[in-house]
Amino acid sequence: MQLTNLLFTSVALKAPPVLFPKVKALNSNSPESLTLAQTLQSETLETLEWPSLCKQLSAFTSTTMGLSAAQKAKIPLGQTPKESHKLLDQTAAAASAMMDSPPLDFSGIEDVSGILNSAVSRQLLSISELCAIRRTLRAAKLLFENLKQLVNTGDCSETERYLPLLEILKYCNFLVELEHKIGFCIDCNLLIILDRASEDLEIIRSERKRNLESLDSLLKGVSSQIFQAGAIDRPLITKRRSRMCVGIRASHRHLLPDGVILNVSGSGATYFMEPKEAIELNNMEVKLSNSEKAEEMAILSLLTSEIAESEIEIRYLLDRILEVDLAFARAAYAQWMNGVCPVITSQDCEAINFSEEEDYALSVDIDGIQHPLLLESSLRSSSDVITSNSGNSVHLGDGNGTMTFLSMLRGTSDYPVPIDIKIKCGTRVVVISGPNTGGKTASMKTLGVASLMSKAGMFLPAKNRPRIPWFDLVLADIGDHQSLEQSLSTFSGHITRICNILEVASRESLVLIDEIGSGTDPSEGVALSTSILQYLKDRVNLAVVTTHYADLSLLKEKDSQFENAAMEFSLETLQPTYQVLWGSTGNSNALSIAKSIGFDLNIIERAQQWVEQLKPENQQERKGLLYQSLVEERNRLEAQARRAGSLHAEILDLYHEIQNEAEDLGGREIALRAKETRQVQQELKTAKSQLDVVIQEFENGLRIASADQFNSLIKKSESEIASVVEAHCPRDAYSVNDTGSKSYTPQIGEQVQVKGLGRKLATVVEAPEDDETVLVQHGQIKVRVKKSDIRSIASSERNTETRYAPRLKRQGQQGKELQALPEPKNGEEVSYGPLVQTSKNAVDLRGKRVEEASYHLEMAISASGPYSVLFVIHGMGTGAVKERALEILNNHPRIVKYEQESPMNYGCTVAYIK
Repeated sequence: MQLTNLLFTSVALKAPPVLFPKVKALNSNSPESLTLAQTLQSETLETLEWPSLCKQLSAFTSTTMGLSAAQKAKIPLGQTPKESHKLLDQTAAAASAMMDSPPLDFSGIEDVSGILNSAVSRQLLSISELCAIRRTLRAAKLLFENLKQLVNTGDCSETERYLPLLEILKYCNFLVELEHKIGFCIDCNLLIILDRASEDLEIIRSERKRNLESLDSLLKGVSSQIFQAGAIDRPLITKRRSRMCVGIRASHRHLLPDGVILNVSGSGATYFMEPKEAIELNNMEVKLSNSEKAEEMAILSLLTSEIAESEIEIRYLLDRILEVDLAFARAAYAQWMNGVCPVITSQDCEAINFSEEEDYALSVDIDGIQHPLLLESSLRSSSDVITSNSGNSVHLGDGNGTMTFLSMLRGTSDYPVPIDIKIKCGTRVVVISGPNTGGKTASMKTLGVASLMSKAGMFLPAKNRPRIPWFDLVLADIGDHQSLEQSLSTFSGHITRICNILEVASRESLVLIDEIGSGTDPSEGVALSTSILQYLKDRVNLAVVTTHYADLSLLKEKDSQFENAAMEFSLETLQPTYQVLWGSTGNSNALSIAKSIGFDLNIIERAQQWVEQLKPENQQERKGLLYQSLVEERNRLEAQARRAGSLHAEILDLYHEIQNEAEDLGGREIALRAKETRQVQQELKTAKSQLDVVIQEFENGLRIASADQFNSLIKKSESEIASVVEAHCPRDAYSVNDTGSKSYTPQIGEQVQVKGLGRKLATVVEAPEDDETVLVQHGQIKVRVKKSDIRSIASSERNTETRYAPRLKRQGQQGKELQALPEPKNGEEVSYGPLVQTSKNAVDLRGKRVEEASYHLEMAISASGPYSVLFVIHGMGTGAVKERALEILNNHPRIVKYEQESPMNYGCTVAYIK
């Protein structure tokens, strides 16, 4: 007791300023506190494995909306006791309906939220999307009528039981008029718009039907005549370019004078021609078809706009249907695990959802509850046994939301072990102690899950009538919150989370803390834990903590708001029984467990001696020894601090000396840079003047040189430029291996290093000439250099330009071939290459005006190489572009001849260019 009093005193003097700096903002409605509360609540749901439980529930949903909400753990949690009571009433009503009537049909209900978003954003809805809206509205109305029928067929007591379900859909607008309008306009079985959708649509389709009949009759007659004339193997009527036509052999096209060729078969043997008599009918068909599509778009647009205007009503209806689906899912889930409806109590232990409930001594009273996640495997094995014995299968869901249940007796399996949770009214803190692996954390998690299930309107897998308070927040610190990213140790993460919990917890909150105060010195851990529990006692509805600190169990002796609980441990079997002993204090039994598994007896005896020394009556001697060791540690640290101070002074002296040297180096660097800049400017000026002289000499030579002297003049100038560049480059920037350069011959497209360019790479454009010079290119500059000034490079030094080497080689070869191409002699036939049309030797003039077509044709002729062909595509329109093209080809000096369109090139003229 002296130790406990001492701990209370130390905590009261030191703990609050250090531990709870944020507690001043407790229960504030600031955005930061609300955000922190939401974050902690979300993390607690993950800790308590709430998403896994919601996935269990998702197996019992009947709509895609319910399935998605359950799998994403977005099922509603009552924000007030009244809301949770309402959810429980809905579950109870759904359970009664499932026992008294056939299952409701949710099959026609679809999640049309995405369709509504498209309609609101003015996107035209398709026929299938409109039909989905209609099916959903129709199914929702039928669901409501079935619920009303269920209420009307029962007696007064049954009517009241079903009212919570009927209330959900009571104020919904089922948009019957909109549903009828969609059904009037659209056949949802065939997914077509009906003729009756509009008067104009009916007229258009009637006219189009008559026109198609006339067109079909005409083409059948023409096709029969062609067949009888032997112009086709069998009568052929088809559609090309959206126009009806007939097939005819190319050799018999004269049978359809003034007919229009719409297409040609791949072999060119068959033409698809539109007879002259069918042109007007085809024109009318195209016109009526376009009119029909426009009218259908108008009908779809009208229906889309009406759906967009009804968005709020439809979304409200979807939310209410989801509420009904989840109510039946909770009821089916309750039947699956044989759950019972809990009684939600207030802080003073009064029942909220049972007005007739008598006064009760327990705020939490749950008999034989099993954790739903642990219960799942037990129920599966039980259902397998029952199925094998009876021959009847147990269906958890048939895909349409209908459920078939088989009665199961409780207690058919001993796993998981049912536990009782008994907490008296007025108790604010429960301390659970006991051995490791004894079930402390699992029992605490079961309480947390039970509170969440009752808030969400779910029945509990327990016996009798469980009672549990309503909690606004369930906040848990369970597990290791170590974070390397946030530089948090195990203890720091533990304390940081507790600090956040204390900031947001209220008088209606449930706080669950596992292994409170662990991860630090035991004496400090006990002091810290005591302070935290004393703080929680006056600020939360209920706090449940687990611990191995025996001193925390002494708090009950001083304050009736504290309660103890222990996990039962069998000393006979040395195994936990997983039962909670309320009002008892448990032992960790660590030494007994260690002894049972075969630890060395000497180690066990030594540990027992330490236990005796660590008892409270031996703490004073231990504190004296601890104080002496702390004094010795302080003296050692002071000596180290003095040595560190001496080293610091020496380092500062060295730093100042280096800093002075650095400042002097900066001044010298500036002067050196200025000198080098002046030298470079002078070099550039000299090089520029020398290059100007070379250019002037080249220009003067051009004026007086003949055509045969151009190449020699260019080579001379390139050599002089290379000499100037070499003269003004650093001599040590490049070195050439003379022995290797004599035997080395560069190839076209190869990357090399050139003397005078430093270590930059250049690409060989032309092979070495007889004068041992090579034309290379660096960037956009081409220069001729001596072969001896070129050095090959290793493959690892080549950059991505090597991929263009083959292309440069081909360009060089083509340039030589063009330069060496001889002029044709008189009477000698010139070869223009194969007459194959490609994108490079064709110019398309179709769709252009005459002036624009003339310009493009002139440009194409100018860009064509000598002795080549040009395919001029002018089409078969009015003929104006064709006439202008032929006129240009007839008068252009480069055009040798041209051939007008042939059976292989309709709408195209081939021009031969010299």
